[in-house]
Amino acid sequence: MSVSPIHTRIWQEEAEADNPFATRSAHCHGYDVYGRMLGRAGWADMVYLLFRGEAPTREQSRLLETLAVALANPGPREPSVYAAMCGGIGGSPAAANLMAALAVGAGASGGAQEVFRAMTHWTECGDDPAQWMAVWLRRVTKLEPLADDTWPQPEHAAGFDPNGATTPTIVLQALEALSDAAGSGARLHWLQDHRTTLESACGLPLSMTGVAAAAYADLGLRPEQGEMLHLLLRLPGAAVHALEQWEVGFKRFPFPPVELLDDPATKAAPHEQEAA
Repeated sequence: MSVSPIHTRIWQEEAEADNPFATRSAHCHGYDVYGRMLGRAGWADMVYLLFRGEAPTREQSRLLETLAVALANPGPREPSVYAAMCGGIGGSPAAANLMAALAVGAGASGGAQEVFRAMTHWTECGDDPAQWMAVWLRRVTKLEPLADDTWPQPEHAAGFDPNGATTPTIVLQALEALSDAAGSGARLHWLQDHRTTLESACGLPLSMTGVAAAAYADLGLRPEQGEMLHLLLRLPGAAVHALEQWEVGFKRFPFPPVELLDDPATKAAPHEQEAA
C-alpha cells in the first residue's frame, strides 16, 4: 500500500516500510530530528527551530535559554501560578491545573496578551533605533483603543506594571542578564538604556512582560509567536506549585483565607426562607 508522507511546513514524517502508522524519520524544517539533532542540539535550539524555521545562532540560543530560566517560575503570587495551585489543592487532574494557569496567564494585565501588545509596539518601531523613542513615547502616553472586543480595552501601557511603585530588582536583573545574552540584540540594549525615560513618561515601572517582549522581538519572533511562547515558558512553575499543593492539602495552603463581603454560604436557601 502506498502512503504519502505526513508533512506540514514545519514537520515532515516518513513512515516505516512495514507500518504506515509508525515513523521512520522526522524532519523539522529540513533538519533530521532523531538522526542528527538528538544529542547535539539543546532544548532552546529545538524551540527556536520550531518557531523560526531556522537554526539559531549561538547568541540566539543563549538568549532563549536565559529567557526560559527567567520565566520558568513566576512565583506563587503570580495569578497564573496561583490558579494552578488552587487546582492542585482541590485535587484537580494535571491537565486541569495547567489549563487554569494558561487561562489566567493569557490575560492583558501581566499575561501573554500584554506581551503581544508590547511586541506590536516593537513591530511598529521597525529596525531604525532612531525612531524607537518616538513610537514608544506615543504608545506609553496614549492608549489606543482596540479594534475588536475580544479583549478588554487597555488600562495601562503594555510592558509596564500598573500596580508598581519602583522597578523590581528581579526585573532589572533579568533585563541585565538578557541584554548580556543578546549580544547584538538591539531592543534589549535600547530598553536598558532608555528604561527610566519610558517609566517617567507613563508613570509606571517596567514589568517582566516588557522585558520578555523585547527579548522575543530580538529573537525575531512575531507578536503572536511571542504570545504563544510566553504561555509555554511559564508553565514549569505552575506545574510544580500545583503538585506541591496537591501533596500538602488545603489546611497548609500558603495564602490567607478570603473574606467575602457577600458570602452566599451565610444566607438561608430560598426554601428555608419561605419556611421561616
